[in-house]
Amino acid sequence: MKIIECPRDAMQGISQLIPTVLKIIYLQQLLAVGFDTLDCGSFVSPKAVPQMADTAQVLEALDITASSTQLLAIVANVRGAEQAAAQEKISYLGYPLSLSETFQQRNTRKSIAEAFTELISIQDLCGRQKKTLVVYLSMGFGNPYQEPWQVETVLDFVQQLAKFGIQIVSLSDTVGVAQPADIQYLFQHLIPAFTQIEFGAHLHVQPLNWEAKVAAAVAAGCTRFDGALKGFGGCPMAADNLTGNLATENLVAYFENNAVPLKINKQAFESALTLAGTVFTS
Repeated sequence: MKIIECPRDAMQGISQLIPTVLKIIYLQQLLAVGFDTLDCGSFVSPKAVPQMADTAQVLEALDITASSTQLLAIVANVRGAEQAAAQEKISYLGYPLSLSETFQQRNTRKSIAEAFTELISIQDLCGRQKKTLVVYLSMGFGNPYQEPWQVETVLDFVQQLAKFGIQIVSLSDTVGVAQPADIQYLFQHLIPAFTQIEFGAHLHVQPLNWEAKVAAAVAAGCTRFDGALKGFGGCPMAADNLTGNLATENLVAYFENNAVPLKINKQAFESALTLAGTVFTS
């Protein structure tokens, strides 16, 4: 079972800038935990996401030599991908591709067609720079714009991604609307149909519905989950202050209660959990 910790997602929507030194301390502690991957920052316009403007500086200061955790950075275009790919410590580039035309425009100022074109260029860049592209299918379970959504649309998108050689696809419940039945149906059909692709779940949840969503994904064979300590972050488009990232501590507890083995240093995990309270109230 892979847990991808997402401090970038937790931090990016906070208006008050978190000091760079505090980000470094926090990420360094997260590296000691044993997560599979750390979504540590993004290479996007600092005007669009000022909180992540210091990603390169943070990366330079991180010591990854004693950690098995791989680093991931989010990019929104080829320029950002080139900057991320130039970072030796980065293993994965994350690219948001929306099933919603409205959200794609709002998130990256591109149409879905333009985003696919950019994706092809970024995939080629990753191949040359020995990086792996992770595609996040945002609005993967529906959207708030009254745009049509059906599971067949998701299957069609994945079919196109498979043609481009994408190896990792994470279905993102961007606004927290996913129903357990849809989660289970999608993973049950995607995982056996595209054996060359690793599928993940990036779920935005509410305090009382997270477990049913996780259980549905696990039952369907999903073994890759994104989370953020204490559930910080989530998409501001959700328009619901109870909808945030899946709390990593809930995810860890769920797996432990169901005898799912995890490679987690519990002492380092508890220290990171305590430190998270300082980072997000600084």
